[in-house]
Amino acid sequence: MKKIIFASCAILAATVATNAAAQDGTVSGAAGGAVTGAIVGGPVGAAVGGVAGAVLGTAIDPPPQEVITYVQEQPAPAPVVVQEEIVVGKPIPETVVLTPVPDHTNYSYAVVNEQRVIIDPTTRTVVQVLQ
Repeated sequence: MKKIIFASCAILAATVATNAAAQDGTVSGAAGGAVTGAIVGGPVGAAVGGVAGAVLGTAIDPPPQEVITYVQEQPAPAPVVVQEEIVVGKPIPETVVLTPVPDHTNYSYAVVNEQRVIIDPTTRTVVQVLQ
């Protein structure tokens, strides 16, 4: 019975947190992870799930549409070929030169392995791979 009450409270809290910060991937990920963890593993599962969800929510938070449009419309910078697979959430090699996105200093882009890639310039993490 206690697990059902706890799970219900966790779901309610996650709903409120998600509605309050619908644009924030970290909060949404943490709330979703906490709910899933609570249902599966109780209070300890909620804590572990919340941390894992926050990490995943941050990694997959997509850039605004105007950033995507800007990157798609720009002439391609010098393409770079790297051996590593380009994956969202993973850092891009230091050899890749980043081109900043005007008015959005938290995004840069490059053409890597014939793909346009949007990157967080502070961490060099791939935010999105455009087709």
